[in-house]
Amino acid sequence: MGALTGKVAFITGAARGQGRAHALRLAAEGADIIAVDLCQQISSVPYPLATAEDLAETVKLVEETGARIVARAADVRDRAALSTALQAGLDELGRLDFVIANAGIAPMAGEDAWQDVIDVNLTGIYHTVDVAVKPMIAQGDGGSIVLVSSVAGLVGLAAPAAGSLGYAAAKHGIVGLMRVYANLLAPHSIRVNSVHPAGVQTPMIDNEFTRKWLDGLDTQGGPDMGNALPVQVLQPEDVANAAFWLVSDAARYITGVTLPVDAGYVNKR
Repeated sequence: MGALTGKVAFITGAARGQGRAHALRLAAEGADIIAVDLCQQISSVPYPLATAEDLAETVKLVEETGARIVARAADVRDRAALSTALQAGLDELGRLDFVIANAGIAPMAGEDAWQDVIDVNLTGIYHTVDVAVKPMIAQGDGGSIVLVSSVAGLVGLAAPAAGSLGYAAAKHGIVGLMRVYANLLAPHSIRVNSVHPAGVQTPMIDNEFTRKWLDGLDTQGGPDMGNALPVQVLQPEDVANAAFWLVSDAARYITGVTLPVDAGYVNKR
């Protein structure tokens, strides 16, 4: 039996990258998974977003661990669709113990970039928690919620472009939501924390557009993107390990904290 046997986790942005890593880490510890991803493109995002095939691969990998999984395509910007997807998981798996609100985009520039990144990265986080807390409270067993922010939610890291500024604003906003929810939900023994990764080796970073954008920041004397430890990028599993710890009983009295998983990036600032 794993540390999370008998538990169920609701994970957004689960089709690939960090979301898939979260699903696999928790499933390896015995948790069943409710997985959600958009599985289509947003016009302002200049790199390919996850597909239905990506989500199907997450399902396959989770099932190979022996865990159960209910996966649905849903847009975190659409509260009703997100609620319907969660309910499908609850109907099959019967309970909800953990939430990892992970879905996010990094459009950086473009006409609709500001609004899209706020809608996905901040409003989407709010929707995720909002649809999850009622069944968690009604269940009466407590639980743990992890909001995925960024080092850009702890320091003044952004380029002078609408999407980049919106990304920083959204990631800072997640901290505010986390701190309020941590207080509101503490009487129900539901813990709420945020994780703040530095650059992670995912399709959001490892694509032609983002690489060129980061190179441009460097040549234009933009913000220092280097970590303190001698590692250029983290792996999704590094962030998943931190989220697993936060949802586990090992962190049973940890709530309301901003946890950098950043190879010392924030400490350099």
